[in-house]
Amino acid sequence: MVDAQAPDPARMRRDYPGWPGEPLTEEALESTWLAQFNRWFAEAVAAPEIVEPNAMVVATVGRQCVPSARTVLLKAVDERGFVFYTNYESRKATEIGMNPAVCLVFPWHPIGRQVIVGGTAERVDRAETEAYFAIRPRSSQLGAWASPQSRVVSRAELEAALADAAARFPEPAPVPAPPHWGGLRVRPSSVEFWQGRPGRLHDRLRFRDTGQAWVVERLAP
Repeated sequence: MVDAQAPDPARMRRDYPGWPGEPLTEEALESTWLAQFNRWFAEAVAAPEIVEPNAMVVATVGRQCVPSARTVLLKAVDERGFVFYTNYESRKATEIGMNPAVCLVFPWHPIGRQVIVGGTAERVDRAETEAYFAIRPRSSQLGAWASPQSRVVSRAELEAALADAAARFPEPAPVPAPPHWGGLRVRPSSVEFWQGRPGRLHDRLRFRDTGQAWVVERLAP
């Protein structure tokens, strides 16, 4: 039974005029998915209402085809794909080890846009992981050693593990990257650019890799 005081989601409405007011057309699209993503990403970064423009939802599939999703932070993007970092023993990394198929979503709702990426994930090379780890805040570096990510743990155990890590790597000595921690790169096979339009007739343009070339397709909203 629905609480009479609770908001009714069925009555929530928001129209999408498009941002910055122009439709997303094939003619206006950049020539590659990377150029188009970089343009939209720069505009998302410039939009003050988007707090973390590099936040993206990562969906994976585990045993018995059970999906799971979580929000992580994009740390690099180039023609090879999208990179984020995690504990390799976490649920997401374990599921990727079993099934590398991954979906990413960048939910830039305040400006009426989202980017949806389909592809496969693979580990980045160790040198790339270590270079990124070296620029992380020291507290985050120690946290990577302390957290048995995705495992059941008490707060006391977590705090004790952090204290142990701090004692193991006292300042000013650098904190090395844990061997069980590193980057994952999602190599895209499709990148969809979604822009809201009035009346739910949204623009959806997708770059798709056919195996021989990238093609652009318009999808019905």
